Amino acid sequence: MNRSYALHACPLGELLLVAHELALTEVHLRHGKHVPPLHEAWTKADDHPILHLAKAELDAYFAGRLHVFTVPIEPFGGTPFQQGAWSTLLQIPYGETRTYAQQAALMGKPSATRAVGAANGRNPICIIVPCHRVVGSNGSLTGYAGGVEAKRTLLALEAAAGPNLSQVVI
Repeated sequence: MNRSYALHACPLGELLLVAHELALTEVHLRHGKHVPPLHEAWTKADDHPILHLAKAELDAYFAGRLHVFTVPIEPFGGTPFQQGAWSTLLQIPYGETRTYAQQAALMGKPSATRAVGAANGRNPICIIVPCHRVVGSNGSLTGYAGGVEAKRTLLALEAAAGPNLSQVVI
């Protein structure tokens, strides 16, 4: 499938958004880990309908007006285990957090806490697939491919919507 991309500014820095004809496949903080290089085969397409919707929804999210994304997604790559971890992330409501152990238990793999953390670290659709909502067992902010400060910012943004993040150590 042909893939298109756009760069988009947000309060955390520049985002790289990648999509094919039907779905968003990647969202990366450009300064983060595991960011793919721009591929020659990708087309820069700021007017691509999926990329346009993703940018509009991300802007609304950062403005505090959007809590549930509707842009169609299809995470690029990943093993079946990683895909399962990313799917589980979508079950964490806006303004709430889960621990890595809780996420592993939801996946039916209660002893796979570290593997879940590693899978979350490779999440190709940051923010929209909310790996930032997963915290350490004591509520501490642990790894985030976009950096712990970005994770702290995202959780603070969502905490402003309600008291559900009071257990998080910020």
